[in-house]
Amino acid sequence: MFKEISAKEIEGNLIKSIADEWMLISAGDETGYNMMTASWGFAGEMWGSDSVIAMIRPQRYTMEFVEKSDYFTLSFYGDNKAIHKICGSQSGRDVDKTALTGLTPVFGDNTVYFDEARLVLVCKKQYVDLLKPENFTDKAPIKWYENNDFHYMVIGKIEKVLVKEA
Repeated sequence: MFKEISAKEIEGNLIKSIADEWMLISAGDETGYNMMTASWGFAGEMWGSDSVIAMIRPQRYTMEFVEKSDYFTLSFYGDNKAIHKICGSQSGRDVDKTALTGLTPVFGDNTVYFDEARLVLVCKKQYVDLLKPENFTDKAPIKWYENNDFHYMVIGKIEKVLVKEA
């Protein structure tokens, strides 16, 4: 069971959670959805709202759901890296990630998240843009894009924060 809190009440360091714990980015609904592992992203204040930036490569199946959805979620699972091994290495085009991970989808708030999460951020999509090589003022990060598959930057307003009750 989840309890709703405000974004400013999230315990712990979100930078550490994103980088070390990792997260799932999910989008879609009962008719179709996908989730992917991510370890890059941002959280802070944007346009007067608590917001996140999710980074998604264009070839990721999840991006198709983010593009056609108004909402997406970021969810965190503690030390459970087994989920991330599956969701970060296999495509939902080819396998049923829900069955492979044993995750239980929850459909609500115009999107999907999973009952096993310890923390869920429900986000309303506000802005999407593809990173462009010509806009890098420091060219060093371009080394991460050997295949020229620059990330989409998806800015979302955090509309709801859910934490697992003990």
